[in-house]
Amino acid sequence: MIAVNEHIVIPEQDIIERAIRASGPGGQSVNKVSTAIELRFFIWACTALPDAVKQRLAKKRDQRITESGEIIIQAQ
Repeated sequence: MIAVNEHIVIPEQDIIERAIRASGPGGQSVNKVSTAIELRFFIWACTALPDAVKQRLAKKRDQRITESGEIIIQAQ
């Protein structure tokens, strides 16, 4: 469980985590190993979020939120 605040807790199964290949220089290991992490969260599928919160998230102007309401975060 991921606590957003005292009223909202997001179940971990609502967040998809996967290893991906990082971009940029990497020497001999470049494009051979997955050295970055991608997190995906679909706003509309989360039952823990109230509808008002889903609406506010979906309206945000953020390049990490797709038109279909999926938040994609990559860390490398």
